[in-house]
Amino acid sequence: MRLDVFSAKPHDLTFLQAAAAGTGLDLRFHQARLDAGSAALAAGAQAVSAFVNDDLGAGVIDALAGQGVGLIALRSAGFNHVDQRVARARGISVARVPAYSPHAVAEHTVALILTLNRKTHRAHNRVREGNFALDGLMGFDMQGKVAGIVGTGLIGTVLARILTGFGCRVLAHDPQPAPDCLAMGVEYLAMDALLAQADIITLQCPLTAQTHHLIDDAAIARMKPGVMLVNTSRGAVVDTRAVIRGLKSGRIGALGLDVYEEEADLFFDDLSRSFIPDDVFARLLTFPNVLITGHQGFFTQEALQAIAETTIANVVAYRDGGAPLHPVSLPD
Repeated sequence: MRLDVFSAKPHDLTFLQAAAAGTGLDLRFHQARLDAGSAALAAGAQAVSAFVNDDLGAGVIDALAGQGVGLIALRSAGFNHVDQRVARARGISVARVPAYSPHAVAEHTVALILTLNRKTHRAHNRVREGNFALDGLMGFDMQGKVAGIVGTGLIGTVLARILTGFGCRVLAHDPQPAPDCLAMGVEYLAMDALLAQADIITLQCPLTAQTHHLIDDAAIARMKPGVMLVNTSRGAVVDTRAVIRGLKSGRIGALGLDVYEEEADLFFDDLSRSFIPDDVFARLLTFPNVLITGHQGFFTQEALQAIAETTIANVVAYRDGGAPLHPVSLPD
């Protein structure tokens, strides 16, 4: 069985080839993102593997189905970029990686929090230039601060454990409270109450119709002045223009992003020899209290190994039994 891997980076080759050893799968790797133009590369494949910024809209799925592709194996937990109704109508199964390493994303979230707080990125640059002044580098003790976590799935639960260890009072908002969080003493509140009380707000929720632009002008207005906001979930959970207004007003005192709602045209590519074509993103970079990483929260050895192994297991199960191990439930 042939599996075509799109948006393939060197680490994808390393981990997927290792996971596929002995399975008999024929892996073909394409650096190109999957879209209407590149879908033709999958001619002859029975399955494709796609990443978070690949285009899996109706047109692309139609093209894949017309070439005989029967499985889309996502190398991610999220599947909001898939036109599920069209996939179902065309008889294409969709699989995902429901969990890989919640520690990876939770720990990256904490890295953003600590860097923004203690300004170690700015201190590093100063010291390299021989500047040892401390002006502008003052932070705060994590001990005793109120941290609000929006979404307490696997990642949010790990994050709650870490922040509890720092001595934070941890608040959370989730339609389904996690037993482990309750056992830790995490307090579940309505969203408005969490926004009003938290010194640090982190977003760990999936992107749905309900969470799209969850953080908008109205939500920001309910936050404490000077709040730290960190998003390591999905970019479109945050209304970027509203956040820029919050930064300009001072309502948001620090912003950490590992995702961005228009990241598909930016992230995972080297643009250092050209320019950033997104004016809104470029505006974010002008703020000294903004820290952005390029969707690297998942990027640990353990997580990449788990993603590769689950992806290959999904494909093998589809080949051998007609259904992947971790299917996305497609709507009627």
